[in-house]
Amino acid sequence: MASDMQGAIEVKAPGLATTVQDMGRPGYYHLGIPLSGAMDRLSLVAANLLVGNDAGAAGLEAVFMGPELTFHADTVVAVCGADLPPKVDGAAMPIWESFPVKAGQTLSFDYLRKGARAYIAVAGGIDVPVVLGSRSTYPLGGLGGHEGRVLRGGDRLKLGQGDGKAGRSLPEALRRGPTGDPVELRVLPGLYWHRLTEAAGKRFFADTWKVAPEADRIGYRFRGGQPLEYVPREQPFGAGSDPSNIVDACYPYGSIQVPGGTEPIVLHRDAVSGGGYMMVGTVISADMDLIGQLQPHTPVRFVETDMKGALDARHERASVIEKIRAHLA
Repeated sequence: MASDMQGAIEVKAPGLATTVQDMGRPGYYHLGIPLSGAMDRLSLVAANLLVGNDAGAAGLEAVFMGPELTFHADTVVAVCGADLPPKVDGAAMPIWESFPVKAGQTLSFDYLRKGARAYIAVAGGIDVPVVLGSRSTYPLGGLGGHEGRVLRGGDRLKLGQGDGKAGRSLPEALRRGPTGDPVELRVLPGLYWHRLTEAAGKRFFADTWKVAPEADRIGYRFRGGQPLEYVPREQPFGAGSDPSNIVDACYPYGSIQVPGGTEPIVLHRDAVSGGGYMMVGTVISADMDLIGQLQPHTPVRFVETDMKGALDARHERASVIEKIRAHLA
């Protein structure tokens, strides 16, 4: 691989909303700075391990439409997550498999077939400045990544030093994404669940919702279910007039707020850390990756779980990553 990795990638076309992401910057949420990082963390981990990087190395997150990237150094690339077929100088390349890219060649993408976000890992990782412990982009705050924003045509990205190995792939059993119709998202009822009537709580889990077009890194909105009903009460001082309002509280990552009781919003990687809407529950951590792969209009059901179920699911997800490591060892 070429030793000079300055400006090794030239962005010819940026795609729809391509950003530099890693595993995020935990520890600053209490200051209003969100976790950020890959929406589908498992897919970025898989792509990194395929090219020989540390699991948490920075890669590119492409949404719905892939970028066009010209490489100025020999390297190895892997694309995981959404079925966004990569091409090198027009020749089709596999997903969930590492492949070589030579200096002077261009990586581009075909039309999206399934999912929403593809993760592009390059041997050595994307070398942008570390901000508060992470290279992840938080566009709303202009923080991290490449100049704190989505990529633009003409941008040049540095690579770290790395020697990837082409031809390594993951079997279907180790590729994780949304399944089922509707897709099921497991939810732990929250501190304010008691504010719903018993009938409304049952309907929330029984209804089929659909991903709304307003779905991004801040939050995923869902539509189509029946409006929620609340137990009558006198609104406390400092809360708004709507029954879904509360006196301001902290928002857990993955929490579900339902403004006006009509459209649930699952707060995701770039969400604000607090506000005045009650939270009916929280999507478990093991299922947050799946949300990042949901396209608008995808049918979804929220499925009630308990703490044991949430912890078991987290353990199962961690075991998938260990199986990926073992497969590639």
